[in-house]
Amino acid sequence: MKREGGGGRVGGPEVLEIVDLPDPHPGPDPHPGPGQVRIAVRAAGINPSDWKKREGLMDSELPQTMGHEASGVVDELGEGVADVAVGDRVFGFSVEGAAQAELAVLSYYAPIPPSLDFRGAAVLPAAIETATRALDQRGVGSGNTLLIHGASGAVGSAAVQLAVVRGARVIGTGSPANHDHLRSLGAEPVAYGEGLIGRVRALAPDGVDMALDVAGSGVLPELIELAGSPEHVVTIADFGGAQEHEVTFSRGDSGRAVHVLGEIGELIESGHFSLPVARGFPLAEIAEAHRVGEAGHVRGKLVLLVG
Repeated sequence: MKREGGGGRVGGPEVLEIVDLPDPHPGPDPHPGPGQVRIAVRAAGINPSDWKKREGLMDSELPQTMGHEASGVVDELGEGVADVAVGDRVFGFSVEGAAQAELAVLSYYAPIPPSLDFRGAAVLPAAIETATRALDQRGVGSGNTLLIHGASGAVGSAAVQLAVVRGARVIGTGSPANHDHLRSLGAEPVAYGEGLIGRVRALAPDGVDMALDVAGSGVLPELIELAGSPEHVVTIADFGGAQEHEVTFSRGDSGRAVHVLGEIGELIESGHFSLPVARGFPLAEIAEAHRVGEAGHVRGKLVLLVG
């Protein structure tokens, strides 16, 4: 089975290797356990956590497998699975971090919405789960004014749309080139950088009820001032700043919002949610995909095409 991984070294994109592993093989079990499904992977999402893992910033044990989200066709069912059948199109999470492969075991999954192809489904899980988890942690709902810093990226775009669906007013930071995009999602755009507080207060004179930091860049003090206190701010991007300023750092190991996998289809089919695919790469071009992703300036998400 072909599986993409970090080989025996940490470092730049050049350390990535595509290898053939026997089935069964050392590492993640290639067969689904109770409540899991195995899929023949058609597309796998690429995320910043992939290059952090490749660089040894998340786990020092080698060799590593890569990828947490994928879409494909069910080819084996674990014990107790009755909500999908072999041959169904599904998308979801590989908790073992081994989704960038010809076969992957998904612990959390849902049927692919009818209007999406495999590429469009593969980019959903991490973005919608991260965004939903952060919104849930601050109880974002109808009548709230939410500031999202870094609103034009994948997680930011997901958070904007999901907050709007909940009835919140959303102010989103982004470069001027992305302001039309943010308006199309339902956000009121503002430029990031020096003077942010004044620009936000021009739209919301009394500040905001809550703030979500998706992009990092040391903006937490400004978000705290606008939201009134650290308890009204959550970040997914600035662990050190969260500790320094007593802001919640949202992370998956504290509980994932996997309920959104089963909910997103209705929003997509009704036209209330979309997440674009920026670019697809064959599995053999994984190193180039990392280079493009790390360079930034990508609207939407990158995917690996498998099978």
